[in-house]
Amino acid sequence: MTDWVTISSLATAGGTLVLAIATFGSVRSANRAARVAEESLLVGIRPLLVPSRSDDAPLKVGFQDGHWARPTGSGGTAEATGDAVYLTMSLRNVGSGLAVMHGWRLEPAATGDAQRPPLEEFHRLTRDLYLGAGDVGFWQGALRDPGEADFVHATKQIEARERLVIDVLYGDYQGGQRVISRFSLLPREADGSWIATAARHWNVDRPDPR
Repeated sequence: MTDWVTISSLATAGGTLVLAIATFGSVRSANRAARVAEESLLVGIRPLLVPSRSDDAPLKVGFQDGHWARPTGSGGTAEATGDAVYLTMSLRNVGSGLAVMHGWRLEPAATGDAQRPPLEEFHRLTRDLYLGAGDVGFWQGALRDPGEADFVHATKQIEARERLVIDVLYGDYQGGQRVISRFSLLPREADGSWIATAARHWNVDRPDPR
């Protein structure tokens, strides 16, 4: 005799299993699509800073104490007085989103370390600096404590006309996708100016590509 109750139960269970599998596949597909959409959004607002081009116009950069500097395209300035050290670089944002610069640090090793520097070593900027996508702008930093190790180090490097290694911390306008870019200021003996170069970029809030 056919057991319709059992057959009905098995059919219901089978239908439920098929529905569960379909739902699982649909959820996975939706999650994958959401991740792709999120990554596309992040790419659209991701900044990346490099030195500006040599044919970019000079910039006029002012400090809060009235000191002025004029970094040229692909260059920067490094000045040391008894009271302050003034540093600037002309930069270009080759990313697709607005760059908001948060802080900086001076690397004591002339050659620099291949490891990402710790965030607690960064000096916070007196004001946030903004650089639009595809645009040219500047970074500036100042040291005003003659007893500080960075002040002493920077003064010696500038007076000896030696390479300065500077790390700049920045991110997108939402405060995420932070990046540390390592730059160098190299002395150009021909005219006493400084050339800016980029050495490495580290991601802070997302995996590094290497």
